[in-house]
Amino acid sequence: MAAPMAEMGVMSEIGQAVEEMDWTLPTDVQSEAIPMILGGGDVLMAAETGSGKTGAFCLPIMQIVYETLKDQEEGKGRKVSSKTAASGGSNWKMNMHDRGDAMAIGPEGLLCQARDQQKWHGTRSNKAITQQGRYYFEATVTDEGLCRVGWATDKATLDLGTDKFGFGFGGTGKKSWGRQFDSYGEPYGMNDTVGCYLDIDNAEMRWSKNGVDLGKAYDIPPHLRSEKFYAAVTLKNAEMEFNFGKTPFKFPPGKNFVGLAQAPSQCVVQSRISSGVAVSAKPAPNAPQAIIIEPSRELAEQTFTQIQKFKVHLSNPTIRELLIIGGVNVKDQLDVLQRGVDIVVGTPGRLEDLISTGKLLLHQVRFFVLDECDGLLSQGYSDLINRLHQQIPKVTNDGKRLQMVVCSATLHSFDVKKMAERLMYFPTWIDLKGQDAVPETVHHVVCRIDPTQDTRWKNLQRHVATDGVHQNDNISANGTSQETYSEAVKKLKGEYLIKALEEHKMDQALIFCRTKLDCDNMEKYLLQKGGRNFSCVCLHGDRKPQERKANLQKFKDKGVKYLICTDVAARGIDVGGLQCVINVTLPDEKQNYIHRIGRVGRADRMGLAISFVSTVKEKVWYHSNCNNRGRGCYNTSLTDHGGCCVWYDEPKLLLDIQEHLDITIETVEPDLKVPINEFDGKVIYGNKRKNAGSSYQGHVDSLAPAVKELADLEKRAQTSFIDLKNNKRFMTR
Repeated sequence: MAAPMAEMGVMSEIGQAVEEMDWTLPTDVQSEAIPMILGGGDVLMAAETGSGKTGAFCLPIMQIVYETLKDQEEGKGRKVSSKTAASGGSNWKMNMHDRGDAMAIGPEGLLCQARDQQKWHGTRSNKAITQQGRYYFEATVTDEGLCRVGWATDKATLDLGTDKFGFGFGGTGKKSWGRQFDSYGEPYGMNDTVGCYLDIDNAEMRWSKNGVDLGKAYDIPPHLRSEKFYAAVTLKNAEMEFNFGKTPFKFPPGKNFVGLAQAPSQCVVQSRISSGVAVSAKPAPNAPQAIIIEPSRELAEQTFTQIQKFKVHLSNPTIRELLIIGGVNVKDQLDVLQRGVDIVVGTPGRLEDLISTGKLLLHQVRFFVLDECDGLLSQGYSDLINRLHQQIPKVTNDGKRLQMVVCSATLHSFDVKKMAERLMYFPTWIDLKGQDAVPETVHHVVCRIDPTQDTRWKNLQRHVATDGVHQNDNISANGTSQETYSEAVKKLKGEYLIKALEEHKMDQALIFCRTKLDCDNMEKYLLQKGGRNFSCVCLHGDRKPQERKANLQKFKDKGVKYLICTDVAARGIDVGGLQCVINVTLPDEKQNYIHRIGRVGRADRMGLAISFVSTVKEKVWYHSNCNNRGRGCYNTSLTDHGGCCVWYDEPKLLLDIQEHLDITIETVEPDLKVPINEFDGKVIYGNKRKNAGSSYQGHVDSLAPAVKELADLEKRAQTSFIDLKNNKRFMTR
């Protein structure tokens, strides 16, 4: 593994760790994504579950974070040539080497951004004006925040206007010098352009707003008139774009003033801070370089564990990672933050709490990762993602563009595409499966449950407890009402589950139920049914975090046979060698069908997925407008009558899933015997399929057959032409 990883540019230390984890070859998505991320681009990954997406983004992110820490430790920065260092280059720009640690400057030196919400961060231009003349530059507010812009000498601090060597004009309509803030002109904000005037000949400074002259602001004190003046700015969670006159000004200053770019050479001096090595203060300890957001605690823990394994051979410096999830003592997380973190993995709720209170800072972030993005959006976190993205600098403090990585098994939803268009910078799609598809290693079938034909429910002495939605309905064993058949389906699904477990001798299976109550009822039923033969645990949102973690680990360690869960476990939970998945009820969202059954068939191991589909509508809980979100709720009326129940139409859901996947899912009889085909008889579920290997071809390999065919056609055409030409010559003789 180390050699293939090295071919993609991965450090040998990381490759060694991966090799020790007993990985074979890089997966298809890793082969495509790792070089892309190392190269600095935004990436959208669309690949089936179990394809190695976590490694595809964690490995390159860890490497870049490590290299950045190494540079900081050795005092290295962004190198410039000695010639450039001496001359400052031909263009005026804001100085990469003269800035606060959270001040990000774009590659062209014209865009400045500071996303620290607590502190001001400033920078000055790479050149200064001295001796004589009248000069002008423009600064446009391109994102809301607090800003001051103006002029400063090289003796000034970067916090413009707070000492006797810098003069600023702020967005609040205050001018500042020597920490004295006085009303001047009027406030400015988003999309406003501030003109900054320096009249050395008359020893004056003034500003304009959108071309309107605001009048003289300051007389330059006599002891400063021989100083060198730099364009300067200081920002707090804001962004400004500069124009020094290389391109036409929005609001030309008038004939007596020239842009800084047109200043005569004898009046221009190079910044004293241009040594070729970036000046950077030590970043705040609670300002990580990478934020990875996961939709569930379990997936966050899994990603966090992978990072710890990947970094085992990285040292001097050591990458510091932190898991931020609910249910964990926040004081412990704060203690780690104060000691210093480089990579944060977390769930949205706790992350938002720490960020909004300033405990976790975003101004050093260079990687923003949304794992299982469609899951995050479906859970209602779109606004949170937008807010966090707005707070993160779009240019890192060493001049590189913020990188976003978005990955999921289902990236083709409208919401994900719109989010990518809005937030990402020309992302590269790594789409190995096209529209959602079931992995070739998953054999999935449906079994229809028809209470009008299978009447065992009438005589069951012991059955799974139902959810209570029919407690106020008129149902009876001999009835034929819609409510009666709905209750019958609930009882029969428990019997079909037992049949499936026994028929296929499932030593390990993931069992999906629709609600937390259904999971609890099914757990009790299996334990009552057979103790050790049906040993099981639950995983859902009402179980305490430690219990959830322990139950998942117990299932992974095969301490129990079955894990009963809601869709909280459908995304990203990796259980090695899992054989079977059973959907007691189809998921509400058609995309979640892929996530559920994708828990098997991973790493080229064959898996079986069985879904029970009622032939009649089933009344179920639906607490969308419930004040208590279902806790202690007994309102069994339908939602259109002010209640918390709806009629669930599984035949319609099945049609939606089949249309989404563009397939017809195989149906099995109630005896649950899966027909012998290319799956059964040739493989054992949970074992690797024969002749396993990557089904994905690189661009060159995938084009090779077509190229060969074209070559053969061309050869035949040439041969035919020669034959025809020779025959023509023969006939004319």
